[in-house]
Amino acid sequence: MIRVGIIGGAGYTAGELVRLLLNHPEAEIKFINSSSNAGNKITDVHEGLYGETDLTFTDQLPFDQVDVVFFCFGHGKSREFLSEHTIPANVKIIDLAQDFRLAEPGNDYVYGLPEINRDRIRTAQHIANPGCFATCIQVGLLPLAKNGLINGDVSVNAITGSTGAGVKPGATTHFSWRNNNMSIYKPFQHQHIPEIKQSLLQLQSNFCSEIDFIPYRGDFPRGIFATEVVRVDENADIAGFVKMYKDFYADAAFTHYVDACIDMKQVVNTNKALVHIEKYGNKLLITSTIDNLLKGASGQAVQNMNLMFGIDERIGLKLKSVAF
Repeated sequence: MIRVGIIGGAGYTAGELVRLLLNHPEAEIKFINSSSNAGNKITDVHEGLYGETDLTFTDQLPFDQVDVVFFCFGHGKSREFLSEHTIPANVKIIDLAQDFRLAEPGNDYVYGLPEINRDRIRTAQHIANPGCFATCIQVGLLPLAKNGLINGDVSVNAITGSTGAGVKPGATTHFSWRNNNMSIYKPFQHQHIPEIKQSLLQLQSNFCSEIDFIPYRGDFPRGIFATEVVRVDENADIAGFVKMYKDFYADAAFTHYVDACIDMKQVVNTNKALVHIEKYGNKLLITSTIDNLLKGASGQAVQNMNLMFGIDERIGLKLKSVAF
């Protein structure tokens, strides 16, 4: 049994993580830390868990009782926490924030995207879980990078649900503002662009293009739907690209190439990523979609935990989408 601790337990990603781990046959939650909620029942915050758990939040950090801890902090808080606390060397860490996603001297965190780093994840002590937009966009582009075919700037548009902004209310997350509304934010400057470039460069050593990314806020709670446009040889056959994608994802546990056009609803409430491509002259149009809280966060974190502990990466994640 994998003994688990969760730190920063009051947010959306933590709530999804608790839900997954409560139903994971080979994991046991030993503590859920939240200083602001210490002593309160988990269900006081994560109300969807009524009837599933009697656990309470704690302000304690009993690292001697766990094999792995999940950091569910806001961005920048993981480094701060580690500067103030010592985690035993034998305890694995999976960080859902962006603090350790970019390679740098002294950073031993493995970027936790199984589609390209499965073997490294299996032997890692520390994992930097990918960002939600980054995951969705990367699954659309990785097969092209693997084959050295991203040789110009990539145009990306992607829309995300309101849960992507976190649980803390803000001016752009209130229902009265978000409902029946759309808007862009952080055009060309989104914080996930560097990790996307890092992965593409990992597969295509001469990659030096720009990712022209326009993020959109959607009026739905969860999910990401992205389109990516890449310039390719006008005379190239679409069948060759389709085979490229199918071959790349042939052994992927949750990422699937789909011959028909895809919809976001096909992945919401699952750990799946779906990809589809079409070709128009010298433009390859890629569509990709994930659930931002699952494959884009907590589901992928559990997938990484499974790999780190040598069990089937699909355990605890065979979730079904909602048809309507």
